Amino acid sequence: MDFTDLPDLAAARLGGAVPLANDEFFAPKENLIRASDPEWREGLYTERGKWMDGWETRRRREDGHDWCVLRLGLPGRVHGFVVDTTHFRGNYPEECSIEGAAVAGHRDPERVAEAADWREILPRSPLEGDARLLFPVDAGPVEDPPGGERVTHLRFAIFPDGGVARLRAHGRVAPDWDRLIARGGDLDLAALEHGGVAVASSDMFFGHRNNLLMPGRAVNMGDGWETRRRRGPGHDWAVIRLGRPGIVRRVEIDTDHFKGNAPGACSVDACAAEDWVPPDSADWRALLPRADLQPHTRHEFAELRDAGVATHLRLNIFPDGGVARMRAFGSVAT
Repeated sequence: MDFTDLPDLAAARLGGAVPLANDEFFAPKENLIRASDPEWREGLYTERGKWMDGWETRRRREDGHDWCVLRLGLPGRVHGFVVDTTHFRGNYPEECSIEGAAVAGHRDPERVAEAADWREILPRSPLEGDARLLFPVDAGPVEDPPGGERVTHLRFAIFPDGGVARLRAHGRVAPDWDRLIARGGDLDLAALEHGGVAVASSDMFFGHRNNLLMPGRAVNMGDGWETRRRRGPGHDWAVIRLGRPGIVRRVEIDTDHFKGNAPGACSVDACAAEDWVPPDSADWRALLPRADLQPHTRHEFAELRDAGVATHLRLNIFPDGGVARMRAFGSVAT
């Protein structure tokens, strides 16, 4: 699995924030974690200079470098960064580096910047202008057991100054399972914030499979998982690795916003597998038999078959189309 298939732990939509920067004279730090691709607006200027869709500092006239602190929306283990300098051609930094820290509770950003136990994740690395640069980091294999250190904050340094459009921090979510289990009651074992990941799919031409597991309801049709129109036999599917093995008792399938392109039906299978992606020979057991779906509707299925302890679910859609969200409520296996 490519690290960019893992969720962006710093994403604003997941609660990420950029609470502190030493400088943001030309463009604000918050742009770094915007979900949209960087824009270019020809001829648009502010009172401080050319409008840029990113974080941009003033030209440095003394020694040192610029930096900002990001608070991850979901704590986890980072497996790679995307540093995007799109549209920054003559004003991008020469190099960057990234450090991480695990900070308990809600601390003042300035105290975090000064007192956190920062550890290098990405060493000082060269950048290019107007480019989307991928930096995998040595966090161990994506597969179990998870590698790398759990972090809650990042410190992004640029040398010496300049502008960066976007920063993505892709990795595996590492929730506090002791706290979650102590709450009692059923949990959404597939939720992104609980460590669920969509690890494979037959197709995701119009929308990424991990959108299925995002928090909240979809904001539009582009915020779900959608396959291309199938012209041959068969059906589409997506495999979800649960955050923890468990017993699923209730499933929700939400086709919100999919009005003319929702699947006609779906089914859900479960398996217990040691592999990150179950092999073709996995013992898939029916959890939800084939059921009709309606467009633009949140469906709840509480009468499920006993599929035992599951590590993975396979959502089958017939024959193709789009699903906004999938939820799998149940209890963690003990």
